[in-house]
Amino acid sequence: MEILACRRPVLVSILRNRKFVKRCHTYSHNQQRSMSHIMQRRMDRNPLFKINNPQLSRHFAIMRVLSSVLKLRYLVIGSAVGGGVSVSKKYQEWKDSLPDLSWLEDIFPNNNITNTIQTSLKSILDTLQDIDFDSSKSNEKLDKLKVWLDSHIDQAFKAAEITESNDQSKIVEDMSPIITKAATPNSKDYKQKLEISQQEIIEIQLRYQKELEKLEKENKELRKILLLAKNHKMNMRKVKKSLIDMYSELLDELNDYDSNYQTQDHLPRVIVIGDQSSGKTSVLEMIAQARIFPRGSGEMMTRAPVKVTLSEGPYHVAQFKDSAREFDLTKESELAELRKEVEARMKNSVSHGNSVSNEVISMTVRGPGLQRMVLVDLPGIISSVTQGMAPDTRECIRQMSTAYMSNPNAIILCIQDGSVDAERSNVTDLVSQIDPHGRRTILVLTKVDLAEKNMANAERVNKILSGSLFPMKALGYFAVITGKGNQNDSIDSIKEYEENFFRNSKLFRESIGISSQLTTRNLSMAVSDCFWKMVRETVEQQADSFKATRYNLETEWKNNFPRYLELDRDELFEKARGEVLNEVVNLSLVSAKDWEEQLSAELWNGISHYIIENVYLPAGYSVNQTNSTASFNTMVDIKLKQWAEEQLPRKSINIGWMVLKDMFKTMFEENQNQKLQASDEILETLKMAVIDEALKRHSWEDKALEMLRVIQLNTLEDRCIKDKHNWDQAAQFLTSTLENNLKVTDGLLKEMVGPSNYEKWFYWQSSTAEQTKRNNIKYELENLLHSNPNHSNLLSKDEQITISNNLKQKNGTPCELDDIWQTWYLVYRRHYFKIALENAQNIKKHFYHYQESNGLQNEYYDIEMFWRITRMIKVTANVLRQQITNRELRRLHKELKEVLDEYSQNIEMKCKLLTGRRVTLVEELNKVKQIQEKLEDFIQALNKEK
Repeated sequence: MEILACRRPVLVSILRNRKFVKRCHTYSHNQQRSMSHIMQRRMDRNPLFKINNPQLSRHFAIMRVLSSVLKLRYLVIGSAVGGGVSVSKKYQEWKDSLPDLSWLEDIFPNNNITNTIQTSLKSILDTLQDIDFDSSKSNEKLDKLKVWLDSHIDQAFKAAEITESNDQSKIVEDMSPIITKAATPNSKDYKQKLEISQQEIIEIQLRYQKELEKLEKENKELRKILLLAKNHKMNMRKVKKSLIDMYSELLDELNDYDSNYQTQDHLPRVIVIGDQSSGKTSVLEMIAQARIFPRGSGEMMTRAPVKVTLSEGPYHVAQFKDSAREFDLTKESELAELRKEVEARMKNSVSHGNSVSNEVISMTVRGPGLQRMVLVDLPGIISSVTQGMAPDTRECIRQMSTAYMSNPNAIILCIQDGSVDAERSNVTDLVSQIDPHGRRTILVLTKVDLAEKNMANAERVNKILSGSLFPMKALGYFAVITGKGNQNDSIDSIKEYEENFFRNSKLFRESIGISSQLTTRNLSMAVSDCFWKMVRETVEQQADSFKATRYNLETEWKNNFPRYLELDRDELFEKARGEVLNEVVNLSLVSAKDWEEQLSAELWNGISHYIIENVYLPAGYSVNQTNSTASFNTMVDIKLKQWAEEQLPRKSINIGWMVLKDMFKTMFEENQNQKLQASDEILETLKMAVIDEALKRHSWEDKALEMLRVIQLNTLEDRCIKDKHNWDQAAQFLTSTLENNLKVTDGLLKEMVGPSNYEKWFYWQSSTAEQTKRNNIKYELENLLHSNPNHSNLLSKDEQITISNNLKQKNGTPCELDDIWQTWYLVYRRHYFKIALENAQNIKKHFYHYQESNGLQNEYYDIEMFWRITRMIKVTANVLRQQITNRELRRLHKELKEVLDEYSQNIEMKCKLLTGRRVTLVEELNKVKQIQEKLEDFIQALNKEK
């Protein structure tokens, strides 16, 4: 009972937590993990549960321990599985990375042989166990052998210290005869085998090159046959438009490109650089397989950069970028012409006073077997400036070479003369400064045949080819021969000489593994591989940079010129061409009336001074002098005929030409003002310059001059006025002319004598002393004319003295006769014009009286003269108008076309007349677009070739 009483609290606790106990016994471990933490704490904190039921408490403790342990199984199992997979994967990768060791099976014995060897060794050991081994005797023999070896080894070392040479034969003699006998044959065999192997490698390489050349020649012939058989232009175009040609055109575009956005040209090209006369031009010729450059003995021949694009083609030809002529490189005559053309272009590119030029001469060389690449031959580096050179030649060459090599993707083909000491080279230091790590430099050693003749150290040459002599680093090192000492040697003979030299050379026979660094063929292949590798790595980046530049330019255009089309200089010029030529068409639409009115007005303005001063006034003055009207007509006839024969036709043509010019400009300006909103102000300067130049060049036809002379003479001879209309016209013309001249004369006289009394009183004006003197003279002369209205235009001596005395009495000072004559000229002129004007106004009503007298009345002489002048002007204006509309406008149209054609070819003139950011921005944008398109086309073609 006591036991039951003691266990009662436990049972009560178990009953209260019956759900928890049931769950612990019936659910799995995974379900027990989800037990409530509150229930666990209640169970752990219940002392009755722990004390009164220790067994059950232990069960729960064990369960908790197991639960914790079981939690780790997932981590352990997962880690084990994952680790096993990783280890398996690593093992497989390590296993795959191991080299193929299957060849060891041929060296090591198989299982059967191994078992046999083990059996034999076991039997030998068994036999040895039966042998009675005397250790004391064996030790004695070993000690003797040790003493003998020590003595001989000491002697060998002493001999080596005394001689200090690498001759191993003396050391071998001091050693055991058995060792000497065993070592000597092996070393000789090794050297002999090494020489044979190297010779075989060189011969195999040369045979391989010959086979390649043979196959290329066969390929060339096959391609020729196919092209000639098909005779299809498209196929020929595809052959010419090769990948390297596309790249060369791209480089030409970039060479002419100048951007404010700092988008530089970083596309690869091979820069051939070397000391003067180091053989760099010969290396390029060997690669191009043709003598394409002029030669000189020790003098500077390369004076400008020459860009040579090598491409493969069926024919061995050369062509300049700006020329359509192809030079056949298989013919010596055309090779000589090509060299002359290169030399001429170099001389033309060098400005006066300089020795070198930065202007690039672009050339393309196509031929079978040529490696595709772009090379730039630069002037050779010189140490000093000789007589005849510009003082800054050395520095100019260095700056030019540095600029080309500074392109981070340019391949530097550094040419070093192998026949001279390496320490004398100038180019290696310059290349080392630009490319210190040698990531894009290839060193080429030339003239190695001369180095062998000069007994050069073979080890020194081999050090150069291994890159251990120079501090300059490079991608590769090559030795070539580019000549035999004669400039007329052919490329084929030099190649054959090069192969024979390297096959028999003592300098390279002892070197191991340098056969791929010999001959121009290997150099060409290596440079081409490096070139195309660099192109593939950089062309995408260059395209991206131009794409960004294009975006910037297009954004600038949209912000600054949103209303205009993107027209470059050429397109703007063509637009201006159309507008200028349209103005000539508009000029032909001017009516005949407008032409003749303008011509008549300008003709009278041009001849009026001569008519009044040289014809009308002298003839009118003669009437007053002779008191005879017949003298007027006589003098007028003589003067008009003489004038019409000598001066009038030429004067009329000049006036007609001026009218045409003024009419053209006036109409052009009026049209521009009417179309101001639609017109393009950037074209105004160009159009006016073209018009001025065309008008300046334009001249009237010579045959029109003689025809006009005859017409004018016939017109001036007829003085009869036939109808009232013509009479009125002549009278009106006479009156207006006299009024204008009277007005002009009054103005001159007023300026001479000063203001009138009215102007002095009301406008507070005053006269100078000279004007006062002239006014007094004028007063005396007017009194003279008032007393004699028909006075002649001449003053007699007595009249001059009388006027002078009168002025002296009034003013107290004498008067100069020149002052009297000057004042008299204007006073009498005004007096005559007043009388003539009164007569002209009266003559207007006398036509019928003139008609009844049949023109026999001489009092109408002045109106007859002006009728003749009026009719002459009218007829001349009509003739000039016909000449302008029928002939001169067409000739002017032709001259405008000629000027426009000349300006269209003159880039400097277009740049001068079409200026502004709008023009430069469009041209730069078009250039960037063109380059980007060429880049994309080239990238697409490059990807297809891959």
